[in-house]
Amino acid sequence: MEIAVTRVGQAGTRPKDEDLGFGTAFTDHMFVMDYSTDKGWHDPRIEPFAPVTLSPAAMVFHYGQAIFEGLKAYKTPEKKVQLFRARDNFDRLNRSARGLCIPEVDIDFVMDALKQLLKLEKDWIPETLGTSLYIRPFIIATDPFLGVRSSFTFKFFIILCSVGAYYAGGLAPVKIWVSKDHVRAVPGGVGEFKTAGNYAASLNAGEIAKKQGYAQVLWLDALERKYVEEVGAMNIFFVIDDELVTPNLTGSILPGITRFSVIDLAKKWGMPVSERKISMDEVLDAHASGRLKEVFGSGTAAVISPVGEICYGDRVLHIGDGNPGPVAMKFYQALTSIQYGTAKDTENWIEPVV
Repeated sequence: MEIAVTRVGQAGTRPKDEDLGFGTAFTDHMFVMDYSTDKGWHDPRIEPFAPVTLSPAAMVFHYGQAIFEGLKAYKTPEKKVQLFRARDNFDRLNRSARGLCIPEVDIDFVMDALKQLLKLEKDWIPETLGTSLYIRPFIIATDPFLGVRSSFTFKFFIILCSVGAYYAGGLAPVKIWVSKDHVRAVPGGVGEFKTAGNYAASLNAGEIAKKQGYAQVLWLDALERKYVEEVGAMNIFFVIDDELVTPNLTGSILPGITRFSVIDLAKKWGMPVSERKISMDEVLDAHASGRLKEVFGSGTAAVISPVGEICYGDRVLHIGDGNPGPVAMKFYQALTSIQYGTAKDTENWIEPVV
């Protein structure tokens, strides 16, 4: 399929790198493609970023049939533009599509569409370390129908946003709150898919955490309320003694691309890695005995986010000395060096754009 391109009349201006927040500085153009059962995916186009017109009866509004991804484009010191593990993101998008009865996309085609969009918007990619161009592909159900079934029509979008650090404090360790009364997902449900409803389900507990001064919620398993699963915006890792421990994927945890990257690097470095159940009782015991050395999260938005405090009921665990730990920093520096092109990509994770 040929991609039609309609340019804006007057280009916008990217905010200065030092003024960038997260999620508000959208670029001039977006990619759009439609789906219908008789035509399949069709009418691919790059057009000006603008509001979308949908029927108030569009199924996405009523039944939540929506999936999305999050990845980034980076600019190297040589001004080259590159993507980090982008095909893995689109592979995960298709996995979410299968779980939500949404038609899959052709990964080679959408990769080409994304590259065309990035070439058009390359001036929106900031250059300072810690900044990037956030990429949000998503698919929504568009049938104007008030009945419970899978939609027959869909829209696929890719929108772009110049971003700074996800957390205002950058790499400063964040505080997380363990929810005992709320659960986000159960095995056999849609917790392992990147779908809109998963995030809506996290908002109430997230607000409770913020009112108590915490940045994120740490979720426990839904059945026994004792095993650690993930944080609202990232997967979680514990350094216990010299071992890196992270919850195993049980069907209710998002299989994070950065999570896989951390595990791959740790194994390459010869660091013991364990993907297994880890209970809060084990975390408490490891902390009390001095064996809990570090806690950090991983995700596309923040890359690596050190955790400095965990609140669990009436227990508050202070992790480390208030600074990012050496293990978290080693992963952060290794990943960002590859992403920004200041180190050799020995893992074949980089996809060049221009």
